[in-house]
Amino acid sequence: MNGTHNATLLTTPPDLVLSINVPYMVAELVIAALSTVGNLLVCLAVGLNRKMHTVTNYFLVSLAVADACVGGVAIPCAILTDMGIPRHNLYPCLLMLSVLIMLTESSIFSLLAVAVDRYLAIFLPFRYPTLMTPRNALLVILVTWVLSFLIGLVPLMGWHKTPPESGYCFFVFVVDMTYMVYFNFFGCVLAPLVIMFLIYARIFATVKRQARRIAADRGQGEAQARRAASMRTEAKTAASLFLVLFLFTVCWIPLHIINCFLLLCPSCPVPLPLLLTAIILSHANSAVNPFLYAYKMKSFRRSFKAIFLCCRVEMDQDDRIEDGDTTTHKS
Repeated sequence: MNGTHNATLLTTPPDLVLSINVPYMVAELVIAALSTVGNLLVCLAVGLNRKMHTVTNYFLVSLAVADACVGGVAIPCAILTDMGIPRHNLYPCLLMLSVLIMLTESSIFSLLAVAVDRYLAIFLPFRYPTLMTPRNALLVILVTWVLSFLIGLVPLMGWHKTPPESGYCFFVFVVDMTYMVYFNFFGCVLAPLVIMFLIYARIFATVKRQARRIAADRGQGEAQARRAASMRTEAKTAASLFLVLFLFTVCWIPLHIINCFLLLCPSCPVPLPLLLTAIILSHANSAVNPFLYAYKMKSFRRSFKAIFLCCRVEMDQDDRIEDGDTTTHKS
């Protein structure tokens, strides 16, 4: 996905390319730093706080690892390929271009695992502890990373273009857009996104319906009060995690739409600033989740503060219920 702007660069005057690429690379480096540091902080927050060792948080850590790798590995590769490096070396070029595809797929599968986890917690609450054990969660994470690795390596397996005589490692000269649009976007990005939006739609509809039913029952006892509190917690958790999914979609869909445009109308001009903005937006998604966790989830906010203060802060049950965060299901 990265580097699709290079087709436009070839028809752009050199001085204009330079004036645009300098701020582009600066923006990429800033995003890389924020993404790497922020997502490593997420991993530390979960690792150092035993009360955050939950199945849902394991999936969020997997997502954070992918985002940290975008900042530490994929964006530097993107900057190199933006300059056409490596030159006259097809397979290292394809490997570099495949890195971001792999990490994007890992992010999508991690988000899908989170959605399924929340679905099971709400619709199968009594079977949830046996279905989503830490062992099963780690197995799911392993499968998602293997699948992401295989999907990202498809261009290396032969689905790529013959490189031009110049040998420059530009994305549109090497990666086949039919792979990017039909296989990657339609099959491996859009389909999981549709499934996740349907899952969250049913979760929100069910939670709203049950909340109305509980509210209509005026004779609430202690059991009903606990159920109502649990329902509020699940609703807040689902809302926070849906926001993560929504931001991912907003950040990545524009670039995929441009890829579709490049495939279906290769002679149509694509404004370079628009293309660079879409690329930066897609990479920026890797940096936003730590800020989102700190804003929406008190457990993460307290853990981040504890890390900065070099101490460990314990949370009580009231904090977790008030938050509606992902610490409600202990592993």
